[in-house]
Amino acid sequence: MKPAARPIRTLNALVLGAALAMAQTGIAVAQEQTAPVEATPLSFTALVESVSDAVVNITTSTTVAASPGPAPMVPEGSPLEDFFRDFMDRQQGNGGRPRRSQALGSGFVVSGDGFIVTNNHVIDKADEIMIEFFDGKELEAKVVGVDTKTDIALLKVKSDKELPFVQFGESAKMRVGEWVMAMGNPLGQGFSVSAGIVSARGRSLSGSYDDFIQTDAAINRGNSGGPLFNMNGEVIGVNTAILSPTGGSIGIGFAMSSDVVSKVIDQLEKFGETRRGWLGVRIQDVTDDVAEALGLKSSAGALVTDVPEGPAKAAGMKAGDVIQTFEGAQVEDTRDLVRRVGNAEVGKTVDIGVLREGSEQTLKVVLGRRESAEDTATPAAAEPAMPAESTVLGLDVTELNADLRSQLNLPDGATGLVVKDIAEDSEAYEKGIRAGDLISEAGQKKVSTVADLEARIQDARDAGRKSLLLLVRRDGDPRFVALNLDK
Repeated sequence: MKPAARPIRTLNALVLGAALAMAQTGIAVAQEQTAPVEATPLSFTALVESVSDAVVNITTSTTVAASPGPAPMVPEGSPLEDFFRDFMDRQQGNGGRPRRSQALGSGFVVSGDGFIVTNNHVIDKADEIMIEFFDGKELEAKVVGVDTKTDIALLKVKSDKELPFVQFGESAKMRVGEWVMAMGNPLGQGFSVSAGIVSARGRSLSGSYDDFIQTDAAINRGNSGGPLFNMNGEVIGVNTAILSPTGGSIGIGFAMSSDVVSKVIDQLEKFGETRRGWLGVRIQDVTDDVAEALGLKSSAGALVTDVPEGPAKAAGMKAGDVIQTFEGAQVEDTRDLVRRVGNAEVGKTVDIGVLREGSEQTLKVVLGRRESAEDTATPAAAEPAMPAESTVLGLDVTELNADLRSQLNLPDGATGLVVKDIAEDSEAYEKGIRAGDLISEAGQKKVSTVADLEARIQDARDAGRKSLLLLVRRDGDPRFVALNLDK
């Protein structure tokens, strides 16, 4: 059952009342149009009471193998010899048997039949998971499924009666400055509540699918996996991490947004695993200089650097394409594209709008499954080339031959120009190009000879471009670099 929302008085009503009173006493009041501002809640009591029964403490037990380590070096006959012998005997017990280790965390019930959400790191490698409810009742939980990429786990308990539960809200509707409340088991102290505001949205820590809400509501160790509520009693985030030099809360906490978590939970409940869409491309952000080199009006979109075997290649996508739309929605950058593809259904045919050599095209791509393609290798392809050397755009480049392919561990079919030397004060060095890099494209066309590169430079100048886009590979990983033609 969805908890009732607690009404909040707005500051506008208070201001209006004060203005009327001042006007009656002859005091002039300057009228100013302001946006509605919510006042501090008089109390969080009703909110706490409406959701507490659905928040749980989690205790995990894990068997840890014995690791006695080296014995301390004590001279024979030393007065401390007996002391250290007794100490080591207590540490190793009977033959150094494995010991049990416990950890604490938080979670919340999302269905009356016993599904519980928490962080994966709370229950990772646990042999036993015990759930303690607000009324003191304890039940053992089993793992339904986990997602390491978002650090989310779904558990299940068996209960002889329907359990109180909470619902997910829409994290995308939360605004910076709105009130939120965190609940959990901080530092093993049991059920605890803290309140604060949304400090920021759309934070990314380390994962491809990160979408964290930052809050100043106190979050400490043990809060992991607990809910972050909006003022309607809906879960808009799962408390996951803190930024702290001390290990305690300093007002910078992160909760994985409910818009991400709810989709993960749906898949874990249905399949026991995640099934994310997969496009099969390598991409990079479109920087301002790359946009200029491509003649783009803005730096929005995702630039395709490589297309290995996969859904995108089967649909005709090419390196150098700029992905601008996905299913009709504008693509802001690589992070935005990864999220949209990951949230799409595996096997679905999607429309992807690309810009290729100034022309807009729509490709129909049948999405694969990300989890099945994690270790897909990227093949390199091209034609053989004749050796030659030259200095172009401040780079000493040489054409590939068999010896260079062997030295750089390149496949037999690889082509391009190898950077032989580069000045450390050059623009190319500043942008990360190094000796040993392979330039496989210039101006979005393959280059295998110095003449090819010089022709691409002239084409760019003839078209009024200020920079030239190079596709540079290092250890098989491609990226685009724009170099100024006037330097």
